[in-house]
Amino acid sequence: MVYSLFCSRGVVALAALGSVLQTIGGVGALPLRRQASSNFTTLSADQIAAFKPFSFYAAAAYCSPSTVLASSCGVSCSANPTFQPLAAGGDGAGVQFWYVGIDPTLETVIVGHQGTDPSTIVPLVTDADFDLQHLNSTLFPGIDSSVQVHSGFADEHAKTATSVLSAVQDALHKSGLSKVTIVGHSLGAALALLDSVYLPLFVPNTTFSIIGYGLPRVGNPAFAAFVNSNVNVTHVNNKEDFVPTLPGRFLGFQHPQGEIHIQDDNTWITCPGDDNTDKRCTTGDVSNIFEGDLNNHDGPYDVVEMGSSQCS
Repeated sequence: MVYSLFCSRGVVALAALGSVLQTIGGVGALPLRRQASSNFTTLSADQIAAFKPFSFYAAAAYCSPSTVLASSCGVSCSANPTFQPLAAGGDGAGVQFWYVGIDPTLETVIVGHQGTDPSTIVPLVTDADFDLQHLNSTLFPGIDSSVQVHSGFADEHAKTATSVLSAVQDALHKSGLSKVTIVGHSLGAALALLDSVYLPLFVPNTTFSIIGYGLPRVGNPAFAAFVNSNVNVTHVNNKEDFVPTLPGRFLGFQHPQGEIHIQDDNTWITCPGDDNTDKRCTTGDVSNIFEGDLNNHDGPYDVVEMGSSQCS
């Protein structure tokens, strides 16, 4: 009876979220060519609510591996009671936390990547000690050399890539599912985006999607174009959070499509195109960091706040 109730809620949530993703650019197995939309759409209450399980999954990535594996990470765990954690790692310092598990209600494998404290992410994405670099040919075989990404994000991703891949393969085998959803906030969203390019190269016949929150720019226009053609990506930005405007476009960075921008009145609006400069979208709303508010970075995303404070 309880499981049936969870399943029915999962079907409703997925239906609502699916309508959002189709509005943004389509849902399907790779390879996929995203259908660009020129329309701004205001999400309904049901569509916003459909993000809630994934928002809590992104928040759970801030929790220590031991608590995630024990399903004892406070509201971040209890919000998704049917979740079955399988693997987790990282130390939260030199290596970001990550986890992989199965959600039978939403019928997807979940991959979560830890974000970082706002005071830490800003130096990372503005520090002059990074550059745009080619993707590692071992981790990303066959990707055109024109595709370049933030060196700091790439280095962090490489630390856990093969461990995450092994855990995802195990989760797919045990569950019999063919869908993977990758989540993260801040730095975690950047790692999730890189995973959404990396994992499909080694896991065939599987649909991959990413739902990121407060995503900084990860790569150059060629990277954004590759993502637009091959990845189901949605990135949710909150009000005047300026982290998604970093690193600057003048440094050669560009966001892919798929932005949803939470307005000051808490409505959620889909923003068509890459780095849309309309005032309803982050790039247009926050033209520089002095017009932004770092307090918006952790949320709330609907009712979900990000950060380790949600782990107990």
